[in-house]
Amino acid sequence: MNSKPIQFQNIPTQDLDIAKRELVEQAKAALKNAYAPYSKFQVGAAVLLDNGEVITGSNQENVAYPSGLCAERVALFYAQHKYPHAKVKALTIAAEDNGKALHEPIMPCGACVQVMSETVKRNGESFEVILCADDHVMLVPDALNFIPFRFDL
Repeated sequence: MNSKPIQFQNIPTQDLDIAKRELVEQAKAALKNAYAPYSKFQVGAAVLLDNGEVITGSNQENVAYPSGLCAERVALFYAQHKYPHAKVKALTIAAEDNGKALHEPIMPCGACVQVMSETVKRNGESFEVILCADDHVMLVPDALNFIPFRFDL
């Protein structure tokens, strides 16, 4: 297993190409469907597949913590269910705290990173992750950069 340090690039959102800007907008729109009455922390995710489809998801909390599910896993699992042979090309994550955009991007949690790792294994290739803030994004070119010592069988 190769472990690489996280490589990222912070760039203004308006400097993204049209396709990536649209993916960012879809992730931001998805967070409006978050069910987060306890944390008030809404997260939206958009997954771009190699067939051109975009699947979105949002975090879904439950009073019986940790029965909820993160936006990234909602989107990735649904994408893999609906299009089992499509490969993930990019994952975009946006968040708001109590309805307000964040000044810095959030990182995916450990469970989401592990699912991203399994998605890479399933795809046979990695994918880009775009982490959104209010006016800029952090581009992570390889999803495996998040977890150098991931669990694998």
